[in-house]
Amino acid sequence: MEIIIVCALILFVLFYNKTIDGKKFITDNEKFFQLLREEDFDFLCYSKYGDDVDCDELFKKRVQNAIIIGMVFFMIFLSNLSLINLIFAGVVMYLIFKQPYSQLKSYYKKHLHEIDLLLPYYLKGLEILIQHYTVPVAIGKSIEDAPEIFRPGLRKLVERVNQGDSTVDPYMEFSNTYPVRDSMRMMRLLYRLGLGSQERKQERLMMFSRSVSNLQNKAREVKYKERLGKMESLTMTMLVVTGVVVMAIILISMMGMFSM
Repeated sequence: MEIIIVCALILFVLFYNKTIDGKKFITDNEKFFQLLREEDFDFLCYSKYGDDVDCDELFKKRVQNAIIIGMVFFMIFLSNLSLINLIFAGVVMYLIFKQPYSQLKSYYKKHLHEIDLLLPYYLKGLEILIQHYTVPVAIGKSIEDAPEIFRPGLRKLVERVNQGDSTVDPYMEFSNTYPVRDSMRMMRLLYRLGLGSQERKQERLMMFSRSVSNLQNKAREVKYKERLGKMESLTMTMLVVTGVVVMAIILISMMGMFSM
């Protein structure tokens, strides 16, 4: 116990005097820590906190907390180092590192349909702008009115297009960053909409409009089924409760009759 306390005090002094700079250590080894970063981490951050969140800072905090917990367990096991203890400390570090991601994932699953609904309604507004502007210009003008979750990805998309990237890659990167329902298919349609002559644009715009309408209808159907499921569940609960109450009343009445 004395060794643990001494080690803890030494580490505290080293961190306090910046002899050991935790943030600098993470920054210097960022390329290694990035290998642990989940592909959908940024999307999950935006889905919960909006476009003002700093995803990189949240990820660094995850790494920092995991390292701190690992050092604490290392000090605890310092007097009795063994392979099992080291494995246990590693598992705890991994769980601490994964916990914020699991919480974000849980939030996304809980609000899955609400988030999925955002894309078709955004695309419907974008469709009106595309009638008057080119696709990249329309996207740029739509950013301020777009749902917060999509704004960082839209800014990046427009930035890459303005830098001269005329391929489908910026659109695919957006769909990979925001893997909501049918995002990849809709981004391909959006890219194709910006190609060709004005006549072709009108034809593709009609196709795009039909796809957006179908996507909205799907979203409405899912929402309706969810609402219907909740009503059925509530109705079943009410029937069960009513049945139990009626049975209880009958039993009480019968017991009263037998006791007379």
